[in-house]
Amino acid sequence: MSGPDPAIAAVRTAVRDFLASSGAADEICVAVSGGADSLALAEAAAFVGSRAGLKVRALVVDHGLQEGSAETAARAANTARELGADTAEVLKVRVEGAGGPEAAARRARYGALRSALPDGRGVVLLGHTLDDQAETVLLGLGRGSGPRSLAGMRPHDPPWGRPLLGVTRATTRQACRALGVDPWQDPHNEDPRFTRVRLRTEVLPLLEDVLSGGVAASLARTAAQLREDTEALDTLADEVHLRAFTGEGLDVAVLAAAPPALRRRVLRRWLLDSGVRELTDAHLRSVDALVGNWRGQGGVWLPGDLVAARAHGRLTVSLPGRPPPGGGSGVPPPR
Repeated sequence: MSGPDPAIAAVRTAVRDFLASSGAADEICVAVSGGADSLALAEAAAFVGSRAGLKVRALVVDHGLQEGSAETAARAANTARELGADTAEVLKVRVEGAGGPEAAARRARYGALRSALPDGRGVVLLGHTLDDQAETVLLGLGRGSGPRSLAGMRPHDPPWGRPLLGVTRATTRQACRALGVDPWQDPHNEDPRFTRVRLRTEVLPLLEDVLSGGVAASLARTAAQLREDTEALDTLADEVHLRAFTGEGLDVAVLAAAPPALRRRVLRRWLLDSGVRELTDAHLRSVDALVGNWRGQGGVWLPGDLVAARAHGRLTVSLPGRPPPGGGSGVPPPR
């Protein structure tokens, strides 16, 4: 008797390997949109889960942004059950807030998925593929976002799991054809108003043509390599942070002895922990200049009406005219 279609087998293998390495609990949640990626993922999770004694719960988010979205969501949930999910439920959200419809929808979607986890624990599998990873790397490259962005999406970033980052979109589509499933085609995925759509339909095909193919896989490999480098540097930066944190800010002498790449990682973590939001590279480099290019300059204004300043050999973050309790940053040392 012949085995499953190679595309189905590839998706199942990717899910099995991910679950084996991530140590999933008794239940697996799968985000299902009704598209090919998420349906292939749901089937694979149900197949692997049934053999491992794991229940599979499909989560379908209804953003309410398109006419007939409730029917589309209900159809996705039914298809997930037909593919073997033990349960499937629709999570209806309101899309609102700053950042445009894409960013608002993403916040609403991830918030709903996170809230669906029992006690906020567990894993939600997402259907991001190798092609999505390549698009993410190109977006980061075009925006000059630095190595952390170029490192792309992590396979396991609790509570999110991305088993298919090594599987192409063509494979998930073939898997659905072999399963006899007709995926939903999101019209937003063809709308050229969205930058990611133009990357998918114009930029990547052109790069594949000019560079004779393999571009998406190469970008995904680059992301994996940068992610390993970034994680190694972050580990070294944690050690610098431990030595520099005084309870009243950061010790400038310790920071000054560190290479700039490590120092800026320490500063980035410290500033985020201190309540700075929407931190840009320009903000970070201005704060770094208080250490690496010190000329007695004044403090650096940061988002949230905060100021980073250097005094008495320490860096501190505070509201103007109001030093933090104890004269420090108010951030506890790392455990």
